[in-house]
Amino acid sequence: MAFALRGNSGFGIIGAALLASTMLCTTGTAFAQEAPPAEPTPTNRGVSSGDGEIIVTAQKRAENLQSVPIAITAITTEKLDQLQVTDFDDYARFVPSLSYQTSGPGFANVYFRGVASGENANHSTSLPSVGTYLDEQPITTITGALDVHVFDIARVEALAGPQGTLYGASSQAGTIRIITNKPDTSGFYGEANVELNNVAHGDWGYIGEAFVNAPLSENVAARVVGWYKKDAGYIDNIPGTLHFPSSGIDFSNSALVEDNYNDVETYGGRAALKIDLNDNWTITPQVMGQKQVSHGSFAQESGLKDLQVQQFNPERSNDRWVQAALTVEGKIGSFDMTYAGSYLDRRVDGAVDYVDYAYFYDKLAGYGEYFYDNNGDLVNPNQYIKFTDRYTKQSHELRFASPADKPVRLIAGGFYQRQTHNIEQNYIIDNIADVITVPGTDSNIWLTKQFRVDRDYAAFGEITADVTDKFSLTLGTRIYKYDNSLIGFFGYSDGYSSRTGVAACFRDANGNFLPAEVKGSPCTNLDKRTKDTDFIHKINATYKFNDDALVYATVSRGFRPGGVNRRGTLPPYQPDFIDNYEIGFKTSWLDKRLRLNAAIYQLDWTDIQLSFLGANGLSEVRNAGDARIRGAEFDFYIRPVDGLTISGGAAYNDAKITKDFCLIANQQFDCTIPGADGTPNDLLAPAGTRLPITSKFKGNIVGRYQFPVGTTMNGHFQASFVHEGRRTSDLRLLEREITGAMPSYNTVDVNAGLTNGTWSVELFARNLFDTLGEIGRGIQCLETVCGDPLGQTAIGPKIYTFVSQPRTIGLKVGTKF
Repeated sequence: MAFALRGNSGFGIIGAALLASTMLCTTGTAFAQEAPPAEPTPTNRGVSSGDGEIIVTAQKRAENLQSVPIAITAITTEKLDQLQVTDFDDYARFVPSLSYQTSGPGFANVYFRGVASGENANHSTSLPSVGTYLDEQPITTITGALDVHVFDIARVEALAGPQGTLYGASSQAGTIRIITNKPDTSGFYGEANVELNNVAHGDWGYIGEAFVNAPLSENVAARVVGWYKKDAGYIDNIPGTLHFPSSGIDFSNSALVEDNYNDVETYGGRAALKIDLNDNWTITPQVMGQKQVSHGSFAQESGLKDLQVQQFNPERSNDRWVQAALTVEGKIGSFDMTYAGSYLDRRVDGAVDYVDYAYFYDKLAGYGEYFYDNNGDLVNPNQYIKFTDRYTKQSHELRFASPADKPVRLIAGGFYQRQTHNIEQNYIIDNIADVITVPGTDSNIWLTKQFRVDRDYAAFGEITADVTDKFSLTLGTRIYKYDNSLIGFFGYSDGYSSRTGVAACFRDANGNFLPAEVKGSPCTNLDKRTKDTDFIHKINATYKFNDDALVYATVSRGFRPGGVNRRGTLPPYQPDFIDNYEIGFKTSWLDKRLRLNAAIYQLDWTDIQLSFLGANGLSEVRNAGDARIRGAEFDFYIRPVDGLTISGGAAYNDAKITKDFCLIANQQFDCTIPGADGTPNDLLAPAGTRLPITSKFKGNIVGRYQFPVGTTMNGHFQASFVHEGRRTSDLRLLEREITGAMPSYNTVDVNAGLTNGTWSVELFARNLFDTLGEIGRGIQCLETVCGDPLGQTAIGPKIYTFVSQPRTIGLKVGTKF
């Protein structure tokens, strides 16, 4: 009973090429251009100093980006500002190897290099395959990462490919790292910005954000950051009426009709201290929190006009979280020691319209006859969901690094993480009889009340040896243990179902219900646990021709832990693994005016954890097959003349399953073998079927020209172009045909502005040509029901398409002091 998630073409490749050449657009993997000057002042903070080196910490050390033998997209403070990046959706467009699907703010599922099976990311399914970090601390919760507002961020690092040895379980396919700017003892300074924007077909939005850096003494500094953002709505909820045939009831949404009803309000802050105990030891405590309230739907509905839906129940989400983090850095002998610990508390409350489920099952199967009041009269079978998800996450990492200038270098450490998810989902039909109401609820036809715990333990290490002055070899491993459990209740009352829910609750020898293990549940019908211990590896060989050119070859493995299937008849699902074989190069030319990087790779994905909606709409996970992904990615940066920069990046991924995917088979992959009860084992997708969600080709270009205006000011003009290729929505062929493919699309952003170093003003247009790019598709129940493949209902299929924000024009004014 979950909403299963599943981008309108622009003006084509020829138009894209013309635009790129005339507007000088660019961007790419080497987005981060230079480290800022060591001594910040009000006029030079965040401004490139030329072609200096790009410092990243992707391998747990501070290194030049061009010296790190992995594929990294790094976007610095300056570039984040130039690209108008404020949230995940903004920077995700500029990472060629990254794809995602979303149902709205805070609900994105992220993938790298085509590692996506179309899973519905339900609360009791697989952990994410991409890890997200805020500084040194992981912030990936069980159903996805936090949507952190991007301001006063030092850089965003996107690491493509398995990062399992250093980053662990949720970095099976890649890692995203959001690095904040730290407190600085060099001086008092700050920044403040305000923005006003208007969304085509929608409403007005605005942003206010500021930070202050203040030295408190020679050895102590504080940094305080705050933001408020109002995103305009652009989806209209239009009038509609449904007729439920079983009861003859007509149901109108007139009370909810509203234009531009999917607005979002986000506000939050960050406060950090930097305490230099002496020349060798530094402590950095930090607290960050955010609240994001969204209303309405972020999808347009099939059968209606663009940017229109017909929703019959209120939809909203209130997502608030706070993270306390502590980083301790110092030296023990010649070794650098780092401790990174954090505690995250996240709570999401909301409501979701579920009327499609009610209508289609009533129209096609007469389910409305089962919903009646205490007098025995049929009630309106309209159904909606109210949910509360409470997450906690604590993590601790202690690691040691030997001196970086030695011919043999070691990084080693230990890691512990415990994350919990207190799940409450109320599926409500108003005014139903007490006998069919889940005990302890007001009017629930179904209740999910569960407590999930995922525990991770690991010891890891990488050792690099310079075999010669030019050739180095790295060996890495991670020994891990996971221990995951799920306990609680899910289902109907025993007055509605004799098999699922209360009827299946655990009883003692006398037939009495055992006490409920999870507060708020009537009893317990689920108590499962799975655990395992194993190791993964990494081997890297790097040859440096000189300081400006290297080639590398990597063999690495990433993993995702196994977990619990809540349906009692299904066994736990096992870990799945990705083996990565990669060759790449990084080069700089013409006194660093030109940079060119590229990689080719093959990923072998084995024992894929595939989740889908099974009987009763319950999500199921099984290790359902293998896949092979062959791809390449490249980026370039060029500064042909002073003031003009051009960069670009692209990724190609050919992702296919290599074994048949069958209805029943688990680890057999032979669809000719029927089930134990004789049920036909239907072929859902044959070997060679393309994996969903990721396009074969994604690329972007950004160009920027900076020029003096008079004697005290500088001006700039920038344009960017992003292309997203065609994507499929499901691995299964029948379901894919029902929901349809997401066509390719192009977006163009432009901006122009002036600055005198202290004050700046910028006029911008995002998605200039107003392209409604499809970034996800969803349906409220089984595709063969709500997709209405046989055309048995008057309203037709109900497919929801999540689209990119329409053209947005705005003005931004800022000051640095």
